[in-house]
Amino acid sequence: MQGKHLYEYAIIRVVPRVEREEFINVGVILGDAKSGFLGCKIQLNESKLLALDPLADIEMIQLNLHSFEKICLGKSNGGKIADMDLASRFRWLTAVRSSIIQTSRPHMGFSAELEKTLEKLFEENVK
Repeated sequence: MQGKHLYEYAIIRVVPRVEREEFINVGVILGDAKSGFLGCKIQLNESKLLALDPLADIEMIQLNLHSFEKICLGKSNGGKIADMDLASRFRWLTAVRSSIIQTSRPHMGFSAELEKTLEKLFEENVK
């Protein structure tokens, strides 16, 4: 396994009406604390979202999804969570919650190129 990184990833979902448990996949978060990589790729398909909930607040959902990006990058405008170490940020982002934005349980894999793996997982699970 030389040159391969052990990573964790989770699928980011939007659950517009939590009580109905219907969701659309909107992104992927991938982290490897050992190499210092934490990234996410997000794309909200508004027409799919509105098919599940015609009254969904798209602007609010987009703002919350942008928070994932800020936290992954450790940006100062990402709040106190963005100041945490990489592993803690990944755990916070993938914590089980009952809200409009949720993630799958984390999964693991090996990759020599984490950025390409993030892209591949996004294509397979979101596009």
